Amino acid sequence: MGYIGHHGVATLHKYKYSGVDNSLLAKYILQPFWSRCVTLFPLWMPPNMITLTGFMFLVISALLGYIYSPHLDTAPPRWVHLAHGMLLFLYQTFDAVDGKQARRTNSSSPLGELFDHGCDALACAFESLAFGSTAMCGRTTFWFWVIAAIPFYLATWEHFFTNTLILPIVNGPTEGLMLIYACHFLTFFLGAEWWAQDFRKSIPLFSWVPLVPEIPLYGAVLFLMIVFGVLPTIGSNISNVHVVVRARKGSMLLALAMLFPFGVLMASVLIWSFLSPSDIMHNHPHLLIVGTGFAFGFLVGRMILAHLCDEPKGLKTGMCMSLLFIPLAIANALTAKLNDGIPLVDEHFMLLLYCVFTVGLYLHFATSVIHEITNALGISCFRITRKEA
Repeated sequence: MGYIGHHGVATLHKYKYSGVDNSLLAKYILQPFWSRCVTLFPLWMPPNMITLTGFMFLVISALLGYIYSPHLDTAPPRWVHLAHGMLLFLYQTFDAVDGKQARRTNSSSPLGELFDHGCDALACAFESLAFGSTAMCGRTTFWFWVIAAIPFYLATWEHFFTNTLILPIVNGPTEGLMLIYACHFLTFFLGAEWWAQDFRKSIPLFSWVPLVPEIPLYGAVLFLMIVFGVLPTIGSNISNVHVVVRARKGSMLLALAMLFPFGVLMASVLIWSFLSPSDIMHNHPHLLIVGTGFAFGFLVGRMILAHLCDEPKGLKTGMCMSLLFIPLAIANALTAKLNDGIPLVDEHFMLLLYCVFTVGLYLHFATSVIHEITNALGISCFRITRKEA
């Protein structure tokens, strides 16, 4: 067996998902809305098909951004912002409804969790691209992907140790996505240029702020999200894992080692971008983010599978497969230093190869694991299989 051993198969049969969403907005407003929405889907429709459909909304959204703002630094037509907002709203709705459909049809399975969270991991990249076109972020779009990926990865890491995915009172999948599609809708009325000008001009309420250089509104938003969103979340994730590891008399060093591949991915992509003679972060943001997004998706998927199969804690060397291409890209960028700024291989072509590699790796992983889990549990990915009473 490929990704799942005999111990993993036995664990899959016993696995039960555990998650808590403490969001008051979700509890009192969105959950009742989603409960009504699920009744619109026919009982024969498999939950994974709902998940995949929701994910495709974000792919379409990113594609619109690419068509109308190839470098993410020009204003697309205003209707594109409206489309971004509607597509993200639909993604959030479908992402919430798939689990309800699984319970409604008695078809919940570990595969559903892997499929759902795997699509969510890729969604970080595609929605970052959509937001980049709305806010005219240009090269800064990559950093919006980073601040989406870090909390997602650490939440997955925390779930691996605590066995329960706990979303706080204010969280990304609920309030975070709502804020983003509110921004898309607002931009439909105000125009994308609103994001690119100094934040004191965009929001006159802050015109009094002294001694701060001119910062575009999207830059100020990025800073606030890091300070008030990402950093507290990281602290909470590490603290919660530390409590569990200490209670089990385990090694925190082994636990932190599971963050290593993600840290290397971030660092190596930034090194490549810094050395790039053609400024790939500015000239090819879509390829860079999509390629790195699929590498990230592989890391997340591999960690979720390790959790489903109750694999030992610690560094998963197989996760590092997604990092194999980047040293070649960095070496190619360095050849430009010896050849009057011209790399051995054109960087646009290198980025295309990077995307082919990471997308191919992810699809191989996904199809292999889906095949193994469906065979092990006697279920189908895109067809509801009735469970025996």
